[in-house]
Amino acid sequence: MTVHSILIRVLGLLMILLSSCGNNKPLDMESTTQTMYFNAKIFTVNPQQTWADAMLIDNGLILAIGSKDDVVTIADKNVNEVDLDGKFVMPGIHDVHMHPLEASSSNFDFIISDEVEDPELYYNDVLAASNSKPGNGWLLGWGHYIHTVVEAERNPKEILDEVSLTRPIAIMEQTSHSLWVNSKALEIASISIDSENPVGGVIMRDENDEPDGILVDNAGNVLLDIVLQPSQESEQNDYDGMVTFGFPELAKHGITSFSDARTYWKRNHHLTWQKLANDGQLTARANLGIWVYPADEDETQIDQIKALYENNSNDLLRSNQIKVYIDGIVPNTTAAMHSEYKFDMFGEATNNGVNYLTQERLEKYITALEPLGYDFHIHAIGNRGIHEALNAIENSSSGTGRHRITHCEIVDTEDLPRFASLNVTADCQVAGDFTNPDQWHENDDFIDAHLSNNLVPIKSLLENGARITLSSDWDVSNLNPFVGIQNAVTRAPQNITLEEAIEAYTIHAAYTMRQEDKVGSLEVGKEADFIVLNQNIMEIPVSSISTTKVISTYLQGEKVF
Repeated sequence: MTVHSILIRVLGLLMILLSSCGNNKPLDMESTTQTMYFNAKIFTVNPQQTWADAMLIDNGLILAIGSKDDVVTIADKNVNEVDLDGKFVMPGIHDVHMHPLEASSSNFDFIISDEVEDPELYYNDVLAASNSKPGNGWLLGWGHYIHTVVEAERNPKEILDEVSLTRPIAIMEQTSHSLWVNSKALEIASISIDSENPVGGVIMRDENDEPDGILVDNAGNVLLDIVLQPSQESEQNDYDGMVTFGFPELAKHGITSFSDARTYWKRNHHLTWQKLANDGQLTARANLGIWVYPADEDETQIDQIKALYENNSNDLLRSNQIKVYIDGIVPNTTAAMHSEYKFDMFGEATNNGVNYLTQERLEKYITALEPLGYDFHIHAIGNRGIHEALNAIENSSSGTGRHRITHCEIVDTEDLPRFASLNVTADCQVAGDFTNPDQWHENDDFIDAHLSNNLVPIKSLLENGARITLSSDWDVSNLNPFVGIQNAVTRAPQNITLEEAIEAYTIHAAYTMRQEDKVGSLEVGKEADFIVLNQNIMEIPVSSISTTKVISTYLQGEKVF
């Protein structure tokens, strides 16, 4: 017997003994809860043991991993054996930026296409939605592209007014960064010619300075908070959406851990997540990103957020992250840039983007909430927004936080090394086609061409020592992690290796969720979150990675798909 196999046997027996002691039960070698998976190609994401062909699991824990000959030496004599017939196995996917509750809920009544070029053509779709859900209550939709509506020949609200002047209508654009509404919706929200822009948002206006029905960034969020005030119906819609669609969709794509990147606690999202956990409905580990409402008074909101902290490391659900927006997005001219945009969309005093939170306010929140254990998940897209987020962390963090900046689209060269020096994770989304190099210069309509180069610079960030994670931003982009992995390795000049992409979706993401000691790699003592694929992504052409299908998904050793 080799030294390696002896070590595996000792560790495995120790795990069995500890499990037995913890349950106050005598060790019974005649009955077993063990399962041995063998004849597999297991990519462990453990640099000490990159590959294995067998894995022994008991009560959700990995007791042994290695060759079948080594693993079988510590298995019970009547161990359950599963022959994987040469299939590829890897740790479960971590997606640390998504919006599953919003993507799954039926609180949105209809979807319209983002490919329509004439906004007048939306009339029939909206009218049909209204007829299918009669009444005078809110009609809420999703899906258009903001510039389709901005470029309408007439006042955008008038198109929706033709559907109804008595029923409020609101349609979120496909990025979630603006809202198109009718006159009744503006009336209910008390938005008029005298209204000032809310912090982090813009009320677009016509030539007479009247609101024209387009509410950009936080102006739209403020109205949505009115539409989606919690009720028994809205909370049930959220709950049912996750049970019937959200969780099955995550498991289907091999996602065993995720971060909800916008937990609207005033809409009782946190209570819905807790009910799902209490009812045993979670089929993935979840970290909630508690939303910071930009228009709220800071001290009061900080106290409210403190009361929402929950970080029991043994639970599948934890409320231990803060979601903050620094800025908006480039196509809305709201991403925070150092330079002015090429054209002025809003007629404001400045034209270099918006701030949901200023650097100074972000520092206040980090100072107050990091000591409690909160990690910050900061939306920043423009180079000014990213610079200010890094400044805020440098000025206010004690170094105990595992903070991350998400999106990281336009990063100044001098800020690249700051991610590593400040231990800030760069969370990037490359599953969307718009992040591919052949589409970078679509931004040239808004910003100078040199700023469009190297959009989402994952290779440059890695070369400067940054820890990167890859995530979906579902349902803005494709949920399928294998689309993201393929894009990550093919988007030259900002491409990375396949191993680096897998690490970004597993062990690095586990670090940001503070669970790298439990999951993120397959090794003795960790919990058995793993997936089985229909093809070996290490051997096929990289152009075929996106076609990969998940055969089965396991959480704590239990099959959930």
